[in-house]
Amino acid sequence: MRVCGGNDHLSERIFVPRLLSLISWNHEIWMKPEKNSELDRMRHSAAHVMAAAVSHLFENVRFDIGPATDEGFYYDFDMPHRLSPEDFPAIEEEMRRIISADLPFERMEVSRDEARRILEERGQTYKIERLEDIPEGETISFYKCGDFIDLCRGPHLARTGGIKVFKLLSVAGSYYRGKETNPMLQRLYGTAFEREEDLKKYLAQIEEAHKRDHRRLGRELDLFSIQEKVGPGLIHWHPRGARVRAVIEDFWRREHFNNGYELLYTPHIGQGRLWETSGHLDFYRESMYAPMDVDGVEYFIKPMNCPFHIQIYKSRPRSYRELPLRWAELGTVYRYEKAGVLHGLMRVRGFTQDDAHIFCTPEQVRDEILSTIRFAIGMWRAFGFGDMSAFLATRPAKAVGDPRRWDEATESLQAALEAVGIPYETDPGGGAFYGPKIDMHVKDAIGREWQMSTIQFDFNLPERFGMTYVGDDGKPHQPYMIHRALFGSIERFFGILLEHYAGAFPLWLAPEQVRVLPLTDRQLETAEKVAAELRKAGLRVGVDRRSQKIGAKIRDAQLEKIPYMAVIGPREESSSRVALRSRSAGDLGSKSLEEVVALLSRESQAGSNPNEGR
Repeated sequence: MRVCGGNDHLSERIFVPRLLSLISWNHEIWMKPEKNSELDRMRHSAAHVMAAAVSHLFENVRFDIGPATDEGFYYDFDMPHRLSPEDFPAIEEEMRRIISADLPFERMEVSRDEARRILEERGQTYKIERLEDIPEGETISFYKCGDFIDLCRGPHLARTGGIKVFKLLSVAGSYYRGKETNPMLQRLYGTAFEREEDLKKYLAQIEEAHKRDHRRLGRELDLFSIQEKVGPGLIHWHPRGARVRAVIEDFWRREHFNNGYELLYTPHIGQGRLWETSGHLDFYRESMYAPMDVDGVEYFIKPMNCPFHIQIYKSRPRSYRELPLRWAELGTVYRYEKAGVLHGLMRVRGFTQDDAHIFCTPEQVRDEILSTIRFAIGMWRAFGFGDMSAFLATRPAKAVGDPRRWDEATESLQAALEAVGIPYETDPGGGAFYGPKIDMHVKDAIGREWQMSTIQFDFNLPERFGMTYVGDDGKPHQPYMIHRALFGSIERFFGILLEHYAGAFPLWLAPEQVRVLPLTDRQLETAEKVAAELRKAGLRVGVDRRSQKIGAKIRDAQLEKIPYMAVIGPREESSSRVALRSRSAGDLGSKSLEEVVALLSRESQAGSNPNEGR
């Protein structure tokens, strides 16, 4: 991420929230622009022009950072005036004036002392602190655009007139440097494109994403909530959401058994020595919750499951004849995330990983990777996702483990990707220090790309924990360890699934598959009997017992996205039939219970009708 008003060398890991859950749009115009591309430079330049416009319209404005992003740009301000969408037209008009003036972007290279003097004269205290982050010996540069001057490495367009079309989008709070103890700044978001039609398409996608926002749908459909009195980032699953989750997890377990996995359950806490051995206390402690004292020993709530799985592996000697071991767990973990990055189900503090670890010999690696990728593809297709791709991240400069093992692992990952035929890109040096990996991506119903399944080699933990197996030569050998998650977490997957279907789940996933609607109170007893019969057939059924007109009952069932409605009036009551309605197709006519059960049983098979309800 470029830090404007700092330099690239000022960059830090600052979370930039995705506007309305926008994750790497599918269309080529809003895929991440190449660094220093024309579009990237235009967006960076637009951030400067926006900052200049804000400084012209409001008093006492102090600036922090203003980078280009995958979807546009933003700038962080500290100012007395509280920005709101009502301010956007005036800011945009001033931006248009600056752009039409076709002012040059002038680069100025200065000494550290001169840079400090410039910033002090302007009262830019945040920039002074950013200046201190620049290592000694690195070039310090400013960019000047009219009367606006900004500490920045660049690059920019030659002139403001090169900014084509733009629009301001939103304003949000952002802690300085991402720390909750620092001042809250105002982050103003915008976007820019080279063509008006591209901007219109992007704005249309934003509107569609807004309609599908899982936070709004979760509230409207009574699926889940986050109770601030309990704690931010902690999910409360309501009965309807819990029912969908149960269906997902039951399917997950069944498919894992079918693919040769065994299930594990492990504790939620462990002694500190476990995390010392794994190394988490050295490099991950700030994301772990504070320890608790139990009988004079420190215990930590677990941030991941892998050390526990390793302990089970080490509970007795292992032979090469037992391998591969495929162990999976729906394990709930807890990680401290800053309040500013929490986002519905997508970024939480407590979540359930669909975690698995494979322990195998070198000879088994390639087949295990291939079967894992095929397993992931099959799972995603079952849930209605068909467009998939992958990234292969290889050995970084600093890595642990035998280089020969790295080569074998990387070749196995690449061979498996080529065997299944899904498109992939290579990220040279992008692997973790402990092993290469594959990240699999899927595209949802409106073209957004989500990083989901991960297949990660680990040469670090087997060595730290002294894992071995007895080979056919009678000697100890270190197993290959593969971390694998298909959904990542149940919470995030549920959020993606909810937005993918806009809340209209296919029949097999719907929390309530059929709602029985008595025409009047006189048909209520019959409605209860019909519901009981449908439940016996394994369907999830509700009854609308309200004394409302049938039109209102149908409308409410539609709004709640119930896949089927079974209407019972005097005629249906006397003939032991129901008038069946579909959420998507409307009136399906009079049917017997046997016909309804047969129809819905066929459709409710996992993976059927993946496009229904979009």
